[in-house]
Amino acid sequence: MQKTTGRPQLKENLKFFLTASMKGISQVLLIDNAVTGFFILLIITSTSIFLGIITLLSTIIGTLIGIVGGADKESVTQGLFGFNSVLTGIALALFMNGPYHWIIALLGAALAAILAAAMMHAMKPLGIPVLSAPFILITWFTLLVSYRLKAFTLTSELVPQDLARWKLDTTGKVDWTEGAFYGIGQIFFLHETIAGVLLFLAVFWAGWRLGIFAIMGNLTALLASYWLGGEHTLIFMGLYGYNGILAILAVAIVFNDNKGWIQPLLSGILAAFLTVPLTASITTLLLPYGLPALTMPFILSTWIILGARKVLPKL
Repeated sequence: MQKTTGRPQLKENLKFFLTASMKGISQVLLIDNAVTGFFILLIITSTSIFLGIITLLSTIIGTLIGIVGGADKESVTQGLFGFNSVLTGIALALFMNGPYHWIIALLGAALAAILAAAMMHAMKPLGIPVLSAPFILITWFTLLVSYRLKAFTLTSELVPQDLARWKLDTTGKVDWTEGAFYGIGQIFFLHETIAGVLLFLAVFWAGWRLGIFAIMGNLTALLASYWLGGEHTLIFMGLYGYNGILAILAVAIVFNDNKGWIQPLLSGILAAFLTVPLTASITTLLLPYGLPALTMPFILSTWIILGARKVLPKL
C-alpha cells in the first residue's frame, strides 16, 4: 500500500519539477508556459546540442535551488528561478572557453538563481520586477574575472577597444528578412533565420497577443535603429531588436494592468524605442571593457516605464 500511495506523489512531484523547469526557459521571454519552454529548448538544441544541454541543465539547477532553498511554490512553478540561470549558463558557455568552461557556466547559473532571490527581496518594496538583472551582473563580473584569474578564459569575440579610435560604420548589407527574425533569436544567442521563425511560433503558441506585440517590438527597434543611423551590421544581426521585443512584452502585457489595446501598445512601443539609444549608449560604455550589452537596455527601459507608472498610472 505504501508503494501504491507513493507513486502518485512521485509522479506529481516530477510533473511539478518538469513544468517549473520548462517555464524557467519560457520566462526568458516573460512567458509562463511550459509547452513554449519545451519548444524553445528543442529550437536551441536543434541549433546546438551543446547549448541545448547547457540550457536544460541551467534551468534544472535554477529550479532546484528554488525548491531546496524553500522558495514559495508559486514562484518556483512560474519558473522565476530558472530564466536567469538559463541566460547565464548560455552566455558563459559562449563567451568563455577552455576545457572546463561549461562547469563555470553551470556554476554561474547556480549563482544567478541565488542572486535572483536576493534581488527579489531587495526590490520587493519598490514594486519593480528584478527581470534579468541577476543574469547581467553574474555574466559581467564573471567575464571581468578572466583578466585576473587564469582559470577563466574569454573567447576572442570579447576584445576591449579604445573608444578614442572608434568610428561609426553605417555601411554593410541591408537584409530586412534577417533583421525581422534575428532579433528574437538573439535573446537566446541564436543567429539563424529559421530559429527566429520558430521562436516567434513558440511565442504565438503561448498567446496570439504575445506574438503580435513581440513582432511590434522587434519592428519598432529595427526601424528606430535604422532611422537613427545605427550600424547596419548590428541592426540586421538583431542586436537592437531583441531588447525591443523583451521591453514591449514586459511593459505592454506582463506588467500592465490596463486593459485594451491603445494604451499598452503605445507604452510598449515607447519602451521598445527607448531600448535603441540605450543599446547604443551601453554598448559604447562597455566598449573599453569588451563586455556585451546583453539585456541591460531592456531592463533599464522597462524599469523607467514601470517606475514612471507609479506616478503616471495611465502611462
